[in-house]
Amino acid sequence: MTTKGSADIEHRRHRMPFGAELSEQGGARFRIWAPSARAVELGLARDGREEFLPLDRRDGGWYEGHVGVGPGARYRYRIDGGLVVPDPASRFQPDDVHGPSELIDPGAWEWTDRAWRGRPWDEAVLYELHVGSFTPEGTYAGVQGRLDHLKAVGVTAIELMPLADFPGARNWGYDGVLPFAPDSRYGRPEDLKALVQAAHAKNLMVFLDVVYNHFGPEGNYLSAYAAPFFTERHHTPWGAAINFDGEDARTVRDYYVHNALYWLEEYHFDGLRFDAVHAIMDDSEPDILSEIAAAVARGPGRERLVHLVLENDANQSRYLARDDAGRPRFYTAQWNDDIHHALHVSATDETGGYYADYADAPLRHLGRCLAEGFAYQGDPSAFRDGEKRGEPSRDLPPTAFVNFLQNHDQIGNRAFGERITDLADTARVRALSAVFLLAPGVPLLFMGEEWAARQPFPFFCDFGPELARAVTEGRRKEFARFPAFSDPEARSRIPDPNDPATFGEAVLDWGALTNPEHAGWLAWHRELLAVRAREIVPRLPRLRPGAARFRVIEDRGLYVEWPLEEGATLVLCANLSAEPLALDGRPNGRELYVQSETDDGAMSGGRLGPWSVAWLLQPATA
Repeated sequence: MTTKGSADIEHRRHRMPFGAELSEQGGARFRIWAPSARAVELGLARDGREEFLPLDRRDGGWYEGHVGVGPGARYRYRIDGGLVVPDPASRFQPDDVHGPSELIDPGAWEWTDRAWRGRPWDEAVLYELHVGSFTPEGTYAGVQGRLDHLKAVGVTAIELMPLADFPGARNWGYDGVLPFAPDSRYGRPEDLKALVQAAHAKNLMVFLDVVYNHFGPEGNYLSAYAAPFFTERHHTPWGAAINFDGEDARTVRDYYVHNALYWLEEYHFDGLRFDAVHAIMDDSEPDILSEIAAAVARGPGRERLVHLVLENDANQSRYLARDDAGRPRFYTAQWNDDIHHALHVSATDETGGYYADYADAPLRHLGRCLAEGFAYQGDPSAFRDGEKRGEPSRDLPPTAFVNFLQNHDQIGNRAFGERITDLADTARVRALSAVFLLAPGVPLLFMGEEWAARQPFPFFCDFGPELARAVTEGRRKEFARFPAFSDPEARSRIPDPNDPATFGEAVLDWGALTNPEHAGWLAWHRELLAVRAREIVPRLPRLRPGAARFRVIEDRGLYVEWPLEEGATLVLCANLSAEPLALDGRPNGRELYVQSETDDGAMSGGRLGPWSVAWLLQPATA
């Protein structure tokens, strides 16, 4: 909901059927779904003490009351005269997940970006960052202070790792337990709104990563008073699944539909990235993913460009379908893990774990990703004991896929959180980066990648003592099946996720930009993204879906063609090996960009030099 202020100011709030909502008549309405409770009281902090007021029971397990309090009031709920819990729809938790909630007036913030309508998806260059470790400040304001840097690099969209309130002072964000409350470690709600507004003023989109497949292991009280929120019909890696398709699922579904709308409307985000949707268990029709997409299209998507992105290991192309005009029916794009795995194997020669599915022919998998979207489109996966994975994706546009060489998962899920530049030499990394950064798919950089930052990104958290020990032991046990960590002494060297020093290692060192090596990487990324903006992005709407072709040359080279509507062809020619590669004649066309590790250039005498990449535009044939 948007209300008008002066000519240049808007006040935004998303109205919800639960939580604490300020009333236009004064005071606030408090409403909580607690079908497992016999009685619920509202606890208010007044004059140094906490006063408990009974809430009225309504049909369907709802409890409600209206109280004469205003913004800033601290409140909690007491269940059956005993357990005291925060509001599951809290907009802010000043004292972390176990403390009281704060009554927020979302309409108090004066938005000055009313003319902002977003940016076309074709223009997206995503930059994933963790607010707490992106800058020494570890705050929204710290991110805001680096917006000019990101814009100068060529980034057009910031993607924030999850902000939902998590326990403790340090967390990746995927252990959130209060999905409507941006974590207080990074600042207040108005600080987050200031970041989004400042980004829009610089023509930058802002995306938020949201987690709808589970709650973190500490601070989630829902099962104590709303047992139907979870179901034993399905199970996830985190235990009982969230109840999206059983009895009482309507309220649960509304909780998540409103959460998506809340971030897009109240905080004016330009899009959402949905974490691991393959772990969302829902047999209903339409499923929750389809319902959320429809609600966004009917709501904020009617007024401006809003982009929804999936992480989906199942490679279900159905969610990426386009209508007759080429617009997304449901979701705009998906993180393409397939292309990452093919790139990573090409860079490092690693073959363990899920990389085994790409080790047989990494360039064939890479070529298929570039030309057709997924590498696995219903093909059997050896890593999954022959189980078929994926759906056909050839007819989707390349922009339905987000391509990357690094992200939080692929760095942080390693034992020591090493970056790709610690695992592969410069020639390989630059060649492979020149492939994915200029390919028609939407590119994503992970924070610091643009200057080859040395800081690792290990897994870190800040749980209570008992849970902390279990997490540390579980983390080390997880790596016991890898040969390098079969010895207990080797496993003991894996960083303790709860040690503050583990988090400290991940904080970016911005002073490194004065180092010539890092400055060189930064300049190189700026050059590539400038080429992308100038030569690739304007041609994306004219690519013909389903028409791209690829071929592998001697298991070392890759040739990909993307026909354009006017008859011209975008061409990638790459030698992803340390030896020169003979070509079947020199490809003709205008050179858009050439990346070479040899003095004689990428293409010379019918050969392609080692670790060389050439992007060409071939004219239409008569």
